[in-house]
Amino acid sequence: MPFTQLNQQLRANLEALEHTSPTPIQVKAIPLILRGRDIMGAAQTGTGKTAAYTLPILQMLSKSAPGELARVRALVLVPTRELSAQITQAMRSYALEMDMRILNIAGGMNMSKQTTSLNKGVDIIVATPGRLIELNKQGFIPLSKIQFLVLDEADTILDMGFIREVEQIIDLLPIKRQTILFSATMTPSVKRLSEKILNKPLLVEIDNLSPADATIRQIVHPVEMEQKSELLAYLIGSNNYPQVLVFTRTKVAADEVTTYLRESALECATIHGDKKHGARDKALKDFRSGAIKILVATDIAARGLDIDDLGVVINYDIPHVSSDYIHRIGRTGRAGKEGVAITLLSSKEHISWKKIETMLGKKPEWITVEGFVPPVALEGKKTHGKSMSKDGEKKGKTAGAFGNKRKKDPVQPKFTGKRGPRAIREEPEVKANNSARGKKPANRGR
Repeated sequence: MPFTQLNQQLRANLEALEHTSPTPIQVKAIPLILRGRDIMGAAQTGTGKTAAYTLPILQMLSKSAPGELARVRALVLVPTRELSAQITQAMRSYALEMDMRILNIAGGMNMSKQTTSLNKGVDIIVATPGRLIELNKQGFIPLSKIQFLVLDEADTILDMGFIREVEQIIDLLPIKRQTILFSATMTPSVKRLSEKILNKPLLVEIDNLSPADATIRQIVHPVEMEQKSELLAYLIGSNNYPQVLVFTRTKVAADEVTTYLRESALECATIHGDKKHGARDKALKDFRSGAIKILVATDIAARGLDIDDLGVVINYDIPHVSSDYIHRIGRTGRAGKEGVAITLLSSKEHISWKKIETMLGKKPEWITVEGFVPPVALEGKKTHGKSMSKDGEKKGKTAGAFGNKRKKDPVQPKFTGKRGPRAIREEPEVKANNSARGKKPANRGR
């Protein structure tokens, strides 16, 4: 159904943004939020969940008396500053002509500018947990009047270790409030948190895998670990992709891949946790504008990013958590458009990849690239959890290793004397001879 439950201004803003039909998560969540219910939503990024909670909150806040002094009435907690900036921009586009002050409060930004904006009054804050607590302690963000609390990407917030900060923020909020929690995965930690902060919540859930199955072509290129960077440069250079987003597991790997691509005359930018806020913002701005065609990113730094018309995502390696694979490939094939997700898979990652295949419920295409074919075929290779050597043979047991222990030398028998246990010693040759003749040895002490 169209957005019939929303007011005229919100519908006009959506029409200007060419958002004429709600997504499945919006159809389910918007009516429930308008009824004042707490929501626990399970949906990955790219499903329209930002609008699912923003639109009803904006409508309910707009009913306040005209001229009322702007104060913080809605709080949206997110894991990263990139996602905070993105959500702030989206909320402002939905709130045009509604006299709503929406402010981004994230770490790595100029704090004096943030405090100046706060002093002018604000209706909605989109924040990362650390900076919010810091400004609250300084008295710039009173939270006692919060009516709406949203935790977006709750699983990532907890994965990044913000559980204590979240609990501290919850303690500062009024008990009577409406709380909305969205998470791509319902991990045990997310469920425990929901039990603490939600009041009789309703579960809103959509199939997280359907977008990937519907519009994204998934390809696996088997390759040795040592050749990954070379194959990556070859794929990008030979296919002349308009834009490509490359994911790595670690910040070190991101820097190494960036260096290799630049040495291969492929200009690229990098975002990860060690990059300064200005550098990360510039990299994203250049990538979105098309000034940079290649962006190398870690999972956390790029979580929730929305890049228009991104056609290709490349997994340089397998993510730490299997569900992050869905987040990675979800950067492409958005809004019903087609996309390609490529994974460079080495023999060391085969077991982790099997978990992803189980999660997907299918096997993506396996395509070998000439010149990069590994010596041992990966597909269908069963290791039963045991490590394999480079030539594909089982490692032999070494002497003394578990399961092939060396036999210990026999222990010498002992006897107990007056002064305790002593090892048996051979008698002197003289004593032995005398004993054989039946004579006692001479006592030379006499």
